[in-house]
Amino acid sequence: MQPFELSLTEASRAVRSRELSPVELTESVLARIAAVEGRLGAYVTVTADAALAVAVRAEREISGSGPRGPLHGIPMALKDLIGAEGIPTTASSHVRAGHVAERDSRVAERLGAAGAVLLGKTHTHEFAYGLTTPQTNNAWDHSRVAGGSSGGSAVAVAAGGATFAMGTDTGGSIRVPAALNGVVGLKPTYGLVPRTGVTSLSWSLDHVGPLTRTVQDVALVLSATAGHDPRDTASVSGPMLDRFPGGDLRGLKVGVPRNHYFDRVTPEVEESVRRAIERLAELGAELVDVEIPMARYIQAVQWGLMVPEATAYHERSLRATPDLYAADVRILLEAGELTSAGDYLRAQRARTMMRDAWARMFDGIDVLAAPTVPMTAAEAGQEVVEWADGTTEAVSDSYVRLCAPANITGVPALTLPVGHDRAGLPIGMQLMARPFHDATVLRVGRIYEESVAGAGRLAPLAA
Repeated sequence: MQPFELSLTEASRAVRSRELSPVELTESVLARIAAVEGRLGAYVTVTADAALAVAVRAEREISGSGPRGPLHGIPMALKDLIGAEGIPTTASSHVRAGHVAERDSRVAERLGAAGAVLLGKTHTHEFAYGLTTPQTNNAWDHSRVAGGSSGGSAVAVAAGGATFAMGTDTGGSIRVPAALNGVVGLKPTYGLVPRTGVTSLSWSLDHVGPLTRTVQDVALVLSATAGHDPRDTASVSGPMLDRFPGGDLRGLKVGVPRNHYFDRVTPEVEESVRRAIERLAELGAELVDVEIPMARYIQAVQWGLMVPEATAYHERSLRATPDLYAADVRILLEAGELTSAGDYLRAQRARTMMRDAWARMFDGIDVLAAPTVPMTAAEAGQEVVEWADGTTEAVSDSYVRLCAPANITGVPALTLPVGHDRAGLPIGMQLMARPFHDATVLRVGRIYEESVAGAGRLAPLAA
């Protein structure tokens, strides 16, 4: 096994035991990027020389005083919305061409303090306003979408081009590409990971979180990045709680949705996710049927919040340089100018009602388990999907539909691989819990992951 094939947990263990140096690990991952990047398009910028310099410093520090923690000397990537001092932060847009961050984002600062090695910046759907990331190809099938908007981060991790990566999630932008590329992704509780220095899409829905190969890897990154930041007005300092800190799932109640989450999903996705839920029961969990509250309003609330907030953020540049935006993003931003204040306030009120209803739902369960996305990766250029009931849906609407509730309510949501379709494309299951119970979804995901074969598998991509 080559170093780039190691998960974060495995690589960290090898570095701590001096079986592998940060320089060897970083050189291996950079070589992997060079071998596959031409076919994937995961990166906007690769900072190879700077990464090697940091790896050399990490090796010297570890040899001297020992590792600072599990991320010391581990190569990683940042989505190109997340500022890193002296490196372009373009949001994969011509609008930001030439923009260089003057200081680290809070997340980059914390990862740097943990000793992580920054490899570069990964592609996003322009300004995170889309669910496909058209610059990037799916790691499992280059003719299909990577998912978005953190598509570059997911593909880099899936292909071995980063040991872990950071993304953002406003309506599924971590979980969608993670599911479509067979990796693990976490949208933490709203406010748990600060967004200072991160380009916003929709301030009341935006989250920052990790994409990794395993659930244990996610826990290591979350521990290094979570925590209050006074510069982010939404930042909170709540603890990551777990009511059942034991090594099995006995006593845990897993909610299985009767509505919404299994409506209009492909048979292969439904079969894989239901089989994974049954596995949770075999591991000791109690399955409880639940009704998803206010399901008919989810899409309206998501778009009612996101569209006007995104337009407000881009108001000046949209008027000054509209032609620099991609057509799909410009149309959405212009649509936001037609949203009334009343519509936005109604969406906010509905969000408050939905949060309260979800809190009552979680009074009877500990975790909600459901598909992450209703179908596997679509063909590049495919605009709509036709469902068995005769309805059609835009691909982007399809991908956001099952992820949006966790953004609206702010609950933690973890996606992990649970199977493949007949074409060999990955399928993801989503685990959600009440706010600040991020540790619960991570424990359930880890126990499931350890009970099945193939966890942490790279995409079958030849060098």
